[in-house]
Amino acid sequence: YQRSLDFLFVIACEKVLDASPQYRQTRKAILRHSIGEGHYWEFEDGPATQEDVDRIRTEMQNLVRRNLPITREVLTIDKAKRIFQRQGEPEIAELFVRANLDPVEVYRCGDRYGYFCGTPLAPSTGMLKTFDIVPYAHGMVLQFPTVETPEGELPPFQATSSMGTVFFDYAHWLDVLDLNYLNKLHHRVTEGKTQELVLIAEAFHSQRLGNIAEDIASRPVKVVTIAGPSASGKTTFSERLKVQLLVCGRTPVTLPLDNYFKEREESPKDENGEYDYERLDALDLELLEDNLQRILAGEEVTTPVYNFITGKKEPGKVIQLRESDVLIMEGIHGLNDHILAMAPEDARYGIFVSPLTGICIDPHNRTSTSDNRLLRRIIRDYRTRGKSAQTTLEIYPKVIRGAKRYIFPYRNRANALFNSALPYELGVLKPYVEPLLHTVDENSTVFSEALRLLNILRFVPSINNDGIPNNSVIREFIGGSCLDV
Repeated sequence: YQRSLDFLFVIACEKVLDASPQYRQTRKAILRHSIGEGHYWEFEDGPATQEDVDRIRTEMQNLVRRNLPITREVLTIDKAKRIFQRQGEPEIAELFVRANLDPVEVYRCGDRYGYFCGTPLAPSTGMLKTFDIVPYAHGMVLQFPTVETPEGELPPFQATSSMGTVFFDYAHWLDVLDLNYLNKLHHRVTEGKTQELVLIAEAFHSQRLGNIAEDIASRPVKVVTIAGPSASGKTTFSERLKVQLLVCGRTPVTLPLDNYFKEREESPKDENGEYDYERLDALDLELLEDNLQRILAGEEVTTPVYNFITGKKEPGKVIQLRESDVLIMEGIHGLNDHILAMAPEDARYGIFVSPLTGICIDPHNRTSTSDNRLLRRIIRDYRTRGKSAQTTLEIYPKVIRGAKRYIFPYRNRANALFNSALPYELGVLKPYVEPLLHTVDENSTVFSEALRLLNILRFVPSINNDGIPNNSVIREFIGGSCLDV
């Protein structure tokens, strides 16, 4: 439904702009990233106005009322290449060739063709009744319904200025690097310039880490809480933040929230009767609050360590904070109101860590940050936990559901956001994850999901990991980290 709306949006933009002679063949709508519950679009040549938004919305509604058919077609690579070049989309035409994608599965509505990486679209425009367009920053957000919203309704649009800043900083950075689409990443690889890209990307991470550490050091902070969804790179971030805090004259002491899980038999269960470790009440909050208050009071406290094999807490390290010490608490609930309330407001500092952006495949296809985290997790689960790709794919919807319920709603509580995405990382992950995805049983319920990911990876150039620094967040997943991850 979302991708069908994207196609409808592209068609509407072109019809509206074609009606204005001054815009003819000069404006191009580009899908940048997701924000709130929607997709953020910009015009290539300048900002969108309220008039633009109103006209595009009206044209989309007209297309819905006309109930035009959206048909699937299978084309030879040569024909697909000619069509998309003629439509002014040379980026995807080039990727067809680089991926040797023959034949090419496309969708057609009227005389407009669209490519959506194997995602099936709605059979007609008449099915796409629920949507809205909201002006945002320099562009527009195309809103769509979610599985949580009642039929025919949209979730409220929510986008913080801090989140917007992350997106626009990253977009500016990619513009400077001339790396907006995957075909540009191919150019870097073929020209032998990947190492330069890696070094610049890692320097950007280091600079951001340094800025956050300096901000913490400039305040009377005693507790830093770090939260983020699965496979966001929280552990590497925490270890690198510890180093940066030492540079700033503050001594970090870690207290992982996972060590405060309840005894397994006391853990809450989900609707299927399985243990649900994503919920806040999976933590022994009473013990955590007691320990934290005593630590902040300067007492010597023996903290627990959770044994994931036995499902029981055992005696762990002894903590006693000195004047210059900073307690770092990392866990998925690190920004939950209940956790934050355990420390005085002026003594705490919250950080949200996640890959928040991704390099776009072409002007109308983005790489999902959820997919990015999934690929990371597939590799890590296999390498460190012995789990197959199929197992990880089967449990991932539950992980996503937990993140939407217990993690993302609290990211606005953060003092700082750290975007752990790296523009080159898909190329590094590809050689590791492709063989694992090919092991998924064709009779499995997640086989189509494996094929979808493989189809996206076809467009990604492989990048050797030799030049990846040993403190990079990517090392947390592919191995070779010098940090305790």
